[in-house]
Amino acid sequence: MSSKNVDLGKNGESIAATHALANGYNVIAKNVRTPAGEIDLILEKDGTLVFAEVKTRSGYSYGFPEEAITESKLQHMIDAATHYLIELNPIPDWRLDVISIELYQGKRTQPVIHWIENVSADR
Repeated sequence: MSSKNVDLGKNGESIAATHALANGYNVIAKNVRTPAGEIDLILEKDGTLVFAEVKTRSGYSYGFPEEAITESKLQHMIDAATHYLIELNPIPDWRLDVISIELYQGKRTQPVIHWIENVSADR
């Protein structure tokens, strides 16, 4: 992955965390590594843990950010969340969310944020 893509991803994660805080979420952790992969953001609101995958795009050539969540990526998200939850006792309510950030150049200067809750009911 190029450093430009890494910078874009980190920028998107920062925007997502700020947006989450502004909407009443607590940011528990960022970039948590598990044996199954990395969790971008772990958030909490009203007793529910939210494992958030942040996808950021700066152009349309690869589609909308949320389109990058494939079946395989979704399984990695489930596996990573499961590894994290194993350490907790008791296991709280939880869900998987995708936060899509669009940072396109041009007339629109503010990022467009789409927060997709509970992307999988299959736990």
